[in-house]
Amino acid sequence: MTTIYLIRHAEAEGNLYRRIHGWYDALVTPNGERQIQALQQRFDSVPIDAVYSSDLVRTQLTAGAICIPKNLPLRLDPGLREIHMGDWEDKTWGEVRHFDGERLALFNHSDPSFRAPGDGEDLGSLGNRVYGAIRSIAEQHPDQNIALFSHGTAIRQFLGKVKGVAPEHWNELPHFDNTAVTCLAWDGSAFHIVYEGDNSHLDESISTLARQSWWRKGQKAEDVNLWFRPLDPEKEQELYLAARRDTWITVHGTELPFDGPGFWEVAQRDLGQTPWGVSVAMAGDQFAGIIQLDLERFREANAGYIPLCYMSPEFRNHRLGVQLLGHAVSIFRQHGRQGLRLRCALNNDHAQHFYKKYGFHKIGVEEGKWFPLDILEKPIGRPDIPYLEQ
Repeated sequence: MTTIYLIRHAEAEGNLYRRIHGWYDALVTPNGERQIQALQQRFDSVPIDAVYSSDLVRTQLTAGAICIPKNLPLRLDPGLREIHMGDWEDKTWGEVRHFDGERLALFNHSDPSFRAPGDGEDLGSLGNRVYGAIRSIAEQHPDQNIALFSHGTAIRQFLGKVKGVAPEHWNELPHFDNTAVTCLAWDGSAFHIVYEGDNSHLDESISTLARQSWWRKGQKAEDVNLWFRPLDPEKEQELYLAARRDTWITVHGTELPFDGPGFWEVAQRDLGQTPWGVSVAMAGDQFAGIIQLDLERFREANAGYIPLCYMSPEFRNHRLGVQLLGHAVSIFRQHGRQGLRLRCALNNDHAQHFYKKYGFHKIGVEEGKWFPLDILEKPIGRPDIPYLEQ
């Protein structure tokens, strides 16, 4: 009998930034790293003979929880990949809800007629692909213990096939937390579920699903998922300056003069570099914030620069600011940048805490016009995976 531990990857950028990441190669978040540590402790005394993961980096990094302490190589199998989301890849859930809501409803209800737009995949094909991959791996390891790292929807559809769930009942399949473990036994001809979706190694402070409500049946309040559009400089100068002024007063009070024309000149320059130079965050039809992106500053360091990260007052303190950072990561990664930088006042404790929580660290200090500013950086490039099988 072969024992299989089928494990969902740790919290990744798509989970945190509320972006659609199927085959998009996202990184693990700082909270995901804590989940990996908890998963490692769970498997400390569990014998494992072989480790496999999909060829996406978020599963490869999660597999380190077993590969590193047990000194096992990681074998990659593309058959364990997540569903391919076609033209939706790296779009925000908020954007797809706003512009393609009917098709999104099909996905959210696991409708068997759903297929991601463009060259996307349907749920039935996904289940068949993952089932075939896991069966092939199991057949190579008779009477051994193996760990497989895959993805949420992929695992869900695989288990639906194992259980023989009819397509019209796929919507009833449960959703599992990041790093949740499912244990199966393979007898040479069939899979038997020992337990599924167990996240007992996570306390609530690091559980991803504990902070989200989309997966709860009967939940009335939906998570707020933002979408982004370029600022219209002909119509929205005052919107931009109001956000800039609010940020300035919040941090520095009214004693230091606010240079509106100077800020607008910089905004126009950044809009000249890319339409996304000043991006407006929307919650449905409502203005929610602004994220400004500078493609030139820190280019020599292969980093992107954020001059402004602003959330409107009515949307603050709802864990939405991180979605602005996710937009910046998406845009700068398209330009090949390996890091994300910004400046933060030393006395702005709230912002300092926020950026540290989401992976920024101090790399220097810059003397501003009125006061010194910390330069903070967050890596966004793909890390090395030293335990990959050669």
